Amino acid sequence: MPDAVVIGAGPNGLVAANLLADAGWSVEVLEAQDVPGGAVRHDRGVDPAYVSDVFSAFYPLAAASPVLAGLRLHEHGLRWSHAPQVLAHPLLDGRCAVLSRNVEETARSLEAFAPGDGDAWRAQVEVWKKVRAPLLDALFTPFPPVRAGARLAAAVRGAGGLRLARTMLLPVRRLGEEEFAGEGGRLLLAGNALHADLAPEAAGSGGFGWLMTMLGQTYGFPVPLGGSGELSSALVRRLESRGGTLRCGERVTGVVVRGGRAVAVRTAGGETVPAHRAVLADVSAPALYGELVDQRHLPGQLLADLRRFQWDFATFKVDWALDGPVPWSVEGAASAGTVHVADGVDALTRFASQLSMGQVPDRPFALFGQMTTADRTRSPAGTESAWAYTHVPGRVRGDAGDDGLTGSWDRREEEVMADRVEAQVERIAPGFRARVKARRVLSPTTLENMDANLRAGAINGGTTALHQQLVFRPTPGAGRPETPLKGLFLASAAAHPGGGVHGAPGANAARAALRGHRRGLVPRMQRALARPPEHSSP
Repeated sequence: MPDAVVIGAGPNGLVAANLLADAGWSVEVLEAQDVPGGAVRHDRGVDPAYVSDVFSAFYPLAAASPVLAGLRLHEHGLRWSHAPQVLAHPLLDGRCAVLSRNVEETARSLEAFAPGDGDAWRAQVEVWKKVRAPLLDALFTPFPPVRAGARLAAAVRGAGGLRLARTMLLPVRRLGEEEFAGEGGRLLLAGNALHADLAPEAAGSGGFGWLMTMLGQTYGFPVPLGGSGELSSALVRRLESRGGTLRCGERVTGVVVRGGRAVAVRTAGGETVPAHRAVLADVSAPALYGELVDQRHLPGQLLADLRRFQWDFATFKVDWALDGPVPWSVEGAASAGTVHVADGVDALTRFASQLSMGQVPDRPFALFGQMTTADRTRSPAGTESAWAYTHVPGRVRGDAGDDGLTGSWDRREEEVMADRVEAQVERIAPGFRARVKARRVLSPTTLENMDANLRAGAINGGTTALHQQLVFRPTPGAGRPETPLKGLFLASAAAHPGGGVHGAPGANAARAALRGHRRGLVPRMQRALARPPEHSSP
């Protein structure tokens, strides 16, 4: 009987399993798919000569994560690679905002948009330097981050106090307008905010865009050498070197509960796998509480709150094998690993507004990846392995274009939407379509079929908006990995601090399991959720 069973071999599940194995626990990981990695996988499905990252591709949060740094994955074969430039946002008039790991190069790029914006960028970097270490410590530890939070509070006081706190809560459009006279800095911030589901006018989008941009400035947007799955493979090799077991093709269909404690899991094949000490679930919150655990074991308040759970936007992705480099009309885009394709901040607002109304965007904002530019092992010399993703509504109410897209994502709709994405790229890179050797379309439905955690193609485990972060993630009062059941822990991006490949939810769950076993404590969440809601009748 293993000490712990981990449901799901995504990065969070594998991080959790590694930390438990480090503590001397016997661990068994059960993964529904035939290969591990969750949304961190690559293949050669577009063209045999091209490596394509199937889901995620660039990993600034992984590079910054103290959790992953502590695992020393370089000792298990992981190597990182960088494009010459981190990110570019080209415009049709020939200007281009470029984010570089060199502060002066970024500053020069923004100075070209408006005099003084180079100094404005340098000032932002100085603020970042003051808060970076305590901010990252606080971000990657369980909520509330008591010790790290105290250090962060002291750093914030030294970097502007309430004024800095206000800045981080601003909508990213307002933040850009306050800090930069020209459009360059505004583009970098707003485009990075839309890596999540945060519109330029959303409260807190400024803080998220600022964080992602500063991570890129410091750590770049690195990629695993050879394909994104190399990160997952390193985690698997490390786990197996410590005696952990991984079983793929084993879909968990239920958590067995006895006496208020999770004691085992059931698989689709009819097997019951006991867990002596803990079950850790690297699955979405709706899947854990709505499918795997019988609702009679859960507090009514949690189930009521779960009905208000909000997914992030759905994702639509296209992969390409190109027989030459992307013919960007703006020079600055050629050397960037990531390129944002949108006509400006107003275009980003238009795009986000269409999403909020349930419309499939007619001019989708495309986040474009040049993988061979970032890692030359991805395709033959002189070619490019590329992809782009955009967001679409999880529930489609209409089409902002003229093609009558309904969100059924049948073959016709997939091809029409892929053509829309290509048309956006073609506008800023004339001749792009002529270089397409092969392409693969991954609609929201396809993404979910390939990884059940990506419900309708949602990649962040739930919205990044403020009302579902920190102590509100995934539901109010559930900001920690403990669940209402003893021995059951939420180890996915549905838990604080949320989406991104950094391993923190898995690490937090593993540490909670270890702490709970040592102390024999009833999880605080169990006690809190067991209380009747304030509005209930006596």
